[in-house]
Amino acid sequence: MVNTLRAKFGSENVIASDIKKPSIEQRNTGPFVYADVLNYRALEQIVVDYGIDWVVHFSAILSAAGERNPSLGLNVNMTGFQNVLDLAKAHNLRLLSPSTMGAFGPTTPKDSTPDLTVMRPNTIYGITKVHMELLGEYYREKYQVDFRSLRYPGIISADSPPGGGTTDYAVDIFHAALKHNSYESFLDADTRLPMAYIDDCIVGTMQLLEAPQEALTQRVYNVHACDFSPEELAGEIRRQHSDAFAITYRPDFRQAIADTWPRTMADEAARRDWGWNPVFGTADIVRVMFDKLGPVYSPGLAAEEMPAAVVAS
Repeated sequence: MVNTLRAKFGSENVIASDIKKPSIEQRNTGPFVYADVLNYRALEQIVVDYGIDWVVHFSAILSAAGERNPSLGLNVNMTGFQNVLDLAKAHNLRLLSPSTMGAFGPTTPKDSTPDLTVMRPNTIYGITKVHMELLGEYYREKYQVDFRSLRYPGIISADSPPGGGTTDYAVDIFHAALKHNSYESFLDADTRLPMAYIDDCIVGTMQLLEAPQEALTQRVYNVHACDFSPEELAGEIRRQHSDAFAITYRPDFRQAIADTWPRTMADEAARRDWGWNPVFGTADIVRVMFDKLGPVYSPGLAAEEMPAAVVAS
């Protein structure tokens, strides 16, 4: 996302931040600052010093990690968002903070899940994201904060490691296929979930971020690109990579999380209001993941030669 923003608006106009030390490449492509979302005054100093007018708030503890450490999930996902939301109110910032299909729960309709429906999640991640959605909409109505959000499906990328989510299997499986030609899935064979490739995710996020306010009929949107189960993904891997690829199943605590999520999401509002139009299907994702990761596992390739993040087209 940083690379894409810099390609459009100029490197010096996009301030990247994290609590982790950046790579040399990240540091050389534009400004980078340390930013702890739990420290309001430090965040405010960045906003003032750099003249910030838009904030993309990706800081979150994801579903599986949140169940392992609920207190951390509550703190980062709720206090961190509250700090950024109050900054947006105080400094007239446009704020995009993504939500998740994990905001839905076991009583939500599973197929073609609409934007507005029953939302009673039973994970810390989902609970904090529903809180975020409602609070963002409240600040929009009461204080005119330009809050925007989209409910991501599982995001698949070769450019970064999994981050503690329940859909991580759909990234891990490609690494395992290249290393061992086999994979042990922590979800059942028929667990269908919505997914999207990272380029579709970034393009869609940019579309919502840049959309004129008058085009938005709501402030939180479903987005859906494709959907598959572990067995279907394994079948496509056999077709494109190796017909000897083997997958076994040993569901763990993440299965209970996945069972509460939609199988497919309705996203007509996003397509109508701001042009959401994903182009990567399941076969496309498998092809591009092997294209990107294949060289990483080639004999003799050094770790520093791993492919860098790319700019979405």
